[in-house]
Amino acid sequence: MSRASRPGAPPLALLLSPALLLSPALLLSSAARAEPGAASAALSELSVSATPVPGSVTVPSVAEQRAAVNATVGSVAFVDAKDFQDRYANTLRDVLKDVPGVYVQERYGQELRLSVRGSGVSRGFHLRGLELLQDGIPLNLADGSGDFYQIDPLALRSVEVFKGGNALSFGATTLGGAINFVTPTAYTAFAPNILRIDGGSFNTIRENFQFSRISGPADFLINGTLTNADGYRDHETQRTQNFNANVGYRLAPGVETRFYMGVYLTDQKLPGSLTLFNALNNPTLANPAAITLNQSRKVETERIANRTSFVLDVGKLDIESWAIHKSLYHPIFQVIDQDGWTYGIAPHWQGSFDIAGFRNDTILGLRAFAGRNAAQQYVNIRGNRGTQTLNAVQSASNLEAYGENRFWFLPDVALMTGAKLFSSNRTYSNKGGFTGTSQFASFANETYAGVNPKLGLLWQPLPEIQVFGDITRSRDVPDFSDLVQSNSLNTTFVPLQAQRAWTYEAGTRGRIDRLSWDVTLYRSEIRDELINYAINPGLSIPAATFNAPRTRHQGVEAAVALDLARDLTGIGDRLTVSQIWTHNDFRFVNDPVFGNNQIAGIPQDVLRTVLTYTHPSGFYLSPSVDWVPLGAYADHANTLQVPGYALFNIQTGIDFANGVSLFLDARNLANTRYVSDIAVVTNAAAPPGGAAALTAFYPGNGRSLFGGVRASF
Repeated sequence: MSRASRPGAPPLALLLSPALLLSPALLLSSAARAEPGAASAALSELSVSATPVPGSVTVPSVAEQRAAVNATVGSVAFVDAKDFQDRYANTLRDVLKDVPGVYVQERYGQELRLSVRGSGVSRGFHLRGLELLQDGIPLNLADGSGDFYQIDPLALRSVEVFKGGNALSFGATTLGGAINFVTPTAYTAFAPNILRIDGGSFNTIRENFQFSRISGPADFLINGTLTNADGYRDHETQRTQNFNANVGYRLAPGVETRFYMGVYLTDQKLPGSLTLFNALNNPTLANPAAITLNQSRKVETERIANRTSFVLDVGKLDIESWAIHKSLYHPIFQVIDQDGWTYGIAPHWQGSFDIAGFRNDTILGLRAFAGRNAAQQYVNIRGNRGTQTLNAVQSASNLEAYGENRFWFLPDVALMTGAKLFSSNRTYSNKGGFTGTSQFASFANETYAGVNPKLGLLWQPLPEIQVFGDITRSRDVPDFSDLVQSNSLNTTFVPLQAQRAWTYEAGTRGRIDRLSWDVTLYRSEIRDELINYAINPGLSIPAATFNAPRTRHQGVEAAVALDLARDLTGIGDRLTVSQIWTHNDFRFVNDPVFGNNQIAGIPQDVLRTVLTYTHPSGFYLSPSVDWVPLGAYADHANTLQVPGYALFNIQTGIDFANGVSLFLDARNLANTRYVSDIAVVTNAAAPPGGAAALTAFYPGNGRSLFGGVRASF
């Protein structure tokens, strides 16, 4: 669409003066959430308290982030960027692959499937059922949909994973929960200056820089990454430029404001899906339709956000506001041309106080956010606009209030209660008027509302051991990719129900001497699950969505790490083995069409074994095996299952005392042919030609080698 037709920008006051948007009465009654943080697969440093250090009021130290996550009653994870800063981390899989319960699989380039507890289990594109945040501020659009392109692994300081209803501290209550990507400030950066260059297979080259300074009450940080890669497959060229910055200023003792700015540019060619035979035997091919239609995704995103924090006599009040502009040019089966704004404000308060001599931790929060997206489509003529076929406006708005309370009725036992109230509106206006396209003017308006409660217990018998159990209610409101469904001839608004679930979980995390663990068992009883299936995967037509009456998601999220040996050479070296296991049992329940079949798209078991040797000199060597014993079903009818696979990898490098790091990353050393992801269909045997003709499979990358150098000073 032309720039002149872009929706209007949000008011300037929303971006520049969030503290002024709230009256004193609202400030006194407004809301809050716990500072994020969590336990990694290795579960080091499981303390639930942290000693504050001088630094930023708006962004706690990494130790405080970890401590706050570990105080959550439920399954969480914490990833310190030091674990991947001197390794090749190009996508979110490289960041999250050691977190149990998180299924993340690459399709091509930066496109991947990201699912927690089966969120968006059969969705073959983008993101649903999982909230992404950067520095605690939402990245998702107002309708709940999300993408991964603006998350740069080289611009992160930590990652906090809150599974399922455990994300209530952010106001998120979807089935999958929330993942918070925390960028560094000048106070938490590894060094004031960082320069990095890496690359390798598929003509990959990537440059990164970061500068930060503290000057009196002010601080700033700037980070930029440029990536160019041809990709493993034909027609997979990728060009990205990501820039992140933040500026903080201490207005008074205990009062600080911080602005976040970001610009993210992506130009990604799309190779499309293949038949199963070609995915396993000719994996570098592109789908012919992807080449003929010159399928690609060009995204321009600009983001500005603010957090202003006030340290009060009891607790801390944060007021956050944000605005995101996104422009998408996406030639697939048609040229999808969209442009829109998302903006919002979210005050939250958290504090600890005594009730009758017992410790009590409270979080209260409000979120109000909305967005408007101009959605146009055209006939695709080799990647260029032809005749216009759609001119529509998608509008979404959300009002949310949430709270969580932890009451320590015994010194080592806390009762957790919480709830979220929400109202979400989705409005769609199709202006129609295009001859020969079956597009007629139409208008639809749907509002979803409800209450999501939470109840749990946390027992901490020792400082580094926790046992927990909880019950949470989730609701996933359909996004416009669900509500507005397309085929090659028509675009229609389909009024779907919100997905509702009760999730029960129990688990433990901790450390005893050389052994650390993080194990959770969960079960979600779901009504009206939003299930997808591809109409024609080869043409990249967005999947259709329907409500399945009853489904069940249950599984195991487990990570165990053991120091096999210490002081092998007598000077503090260590040999550690870790095992990550995610078990996924996602099924229809007495479905009138699919009976008790497995829901297609994600394999039942995903295992990862890592053996790591570290030396005090900075040298490390880490071989690993990624193993999927049985592949996922390609269809809900369960007529076709892809093969399992095992991938062998080695990472090695050395961190010198002068701040220079060298690293190598060898992947899929055996050059195993495997299916990385699937565009799910209802019945693989039904189309003409049967399963052999089905073009629904994304091949995984073959053997590859990457390396780089990083200088911190």
